[in-house]
Amino acid sequence: MTPAHLADRLEKTPGPQLPSHPAIAVWRAAASADIDAIHAVVSAADAIDHPTWTTPRQDVAEAFESTHIDPARDTLVAVTADGEIVATGVSALHPSRAGGMLSVDLSGAVHPQWRRRGIGTALLGWLDARAQQQVARAAQSLEGGGSEGRLKAYVEEPNTDHATILAAQGYTAERWFSTMERDLAQPVTALPVPQGISLVPYDRARDADALAARNDAFRDHWGSLPSNEERWQQFVGGDFFRPDLSRMAVTDDGQIVAFCLASVNEHDFAALGASHAYIDLIGVIRSHRRQGLAPLVIAAALEAITAEGLERAVLDVDTDSPTGANRLYEGVGFIATHRVVAMVRRL
Repeated sequence: MTPAHLADRLEKTPGPQLPSHPAIAVWRAAASADIDAIHAVVSAADAIDHPTWTTPRQDVAEAFESTHIDPARDTLVAVTADGEIVATGVSALHPSRAGGMLSVDLSGAVHPQWRRRGIGTALLGWLDARAQQQVARAAQSLEGGGSEGRLKAYVEEPNTDHATILAAQGYTAERWFSTMERDLAQPVTALPVPQGISLVPYDRARDADALAARNDAFRDHWGSLPSNEERWQQFVGGDFFRPDLSRMAVTDDGQIVAFCLASVNEHDFAALGASHAYIDLIGVIRSHRRQGLAPLVIAAALEAITAEGLERAVLDVDTDSPTGANRLYEGVGFIATHRVVAMVRRL
């Protein structure tokens, strides 16, 4: 009989053992001094794995700045005899413990020149073992022992090698996400603003209220857990977030009820072949759904992005969104270009 509580199921989970590989002289934890070398590996992998967007250096640095990641335990790099880092990975346990769910995101990259040698398989084996250990320890600290553990990695659909390695480790394709683009040369249809609602740019003075709205809006979205202040500040305080291109729907009494939040990373313009904004988050709090607020904030943000002189808007959407978001985005002119699959191992 399978134990009901996660802590009991994972009671005898062993810790990760450093891999052994003939091409790698040293496997070790990453250090902040490695950020540029790690970013170089990730950038080389980006050009092969998802050539239309790049990973900012800031994203790599956040692994050394986030309190929910312990670089000494949660990261691994592969170093050759020449001292070159050729592979890197992070096992990040989400800080939320909502509903007894413990979720770990696995991310990593092997430099393209060092692929098809078993380095990725060795790296994933370590990441998977560390993730299981993280979940086991967190479950022991939860009242009731936790309900579910989920290990998750995202794979660009054409990257069959990555998917194959994950499948061999026990991960299965569980959800698909479409990347969608909108040509801003096509006019944006302005929508009437309902009585009692105002459309305003994002206001940094209302970060806490916006975070609360985000968490309410995404409560029933697959894979989503409540964000916290630290993670929210990394997003809205980051180099690429554009409050001026983002829009919020606010009631007369000041409640944020819908939002469309956008970023601009000029390093991605050449990769995509067009200047563009990326729409990070679109949401409506549950008490105000089915009132036309999502298309309203999207249209307002698209108008602002167009006025900025950008050529396209890009977003990602769950193809099985419970709110029908993919159909909504098609209705306002977005077209799917490619897909990403979430590979999951449940504990």
